[in-house]
Amino acid sequence: MSKLLLQSPIGVLRISSKGGVVEHIEFLGTSKTSLPNGEVAPFLRELRGRFEDYFQGACSMADIPRMQQGTQFQQRVWLALGEIPVGEVVTYGELARHLGSGARAVGAACRVNPTPLIVPCHRVVSSSGIGGFSGETGGDMLGIKRWLLQHEGASLPAQ
Repeated sequence: MSKLLLQSPIGVLRISSKGGVVEHIEFLGTSKTSLPNGEVAPFLRELRGRFEDYFQGACSMADIPRMQQGTQFQQRVWLALGEIPVGEVVTYGELARHLGSGARAVGAACRVNPTPLIVPCHRVVSSSGIGGFSGETGGDMLGIKRWLLQHEGASLPAQ
């Protein structure tokens, strides 16, 4: 497994890859001030460029290869997330109806999404506000979700 630490407008990201596909993306926060400058594998070098392009305004990362993992239901949810256009949001309930499921099950699949940003779970919101992000309903993660939605040009739901 190879890892890349990437400074971004939403803090440091740790991107793990294996065999030319992204396996996991973690939000590490803003506390890291310097990142190691070691040799980076070609796939990760290309990936760094894609993420930098995204943060500079090129808003699609849907075609970045990612590891197929999770349950069959989670994979269905994650596939549906990839179909939400940049700049738009859907509610957990709307997505659940589309999948013939429940909103809580959709939220649970979003919570364990191993590749946020590539699988855009930030585009799913609550019917009564922004909802949660990566299993958190407050704090830094909601700030990241708001930043991502604004970056993509989505209208933020009222709280």
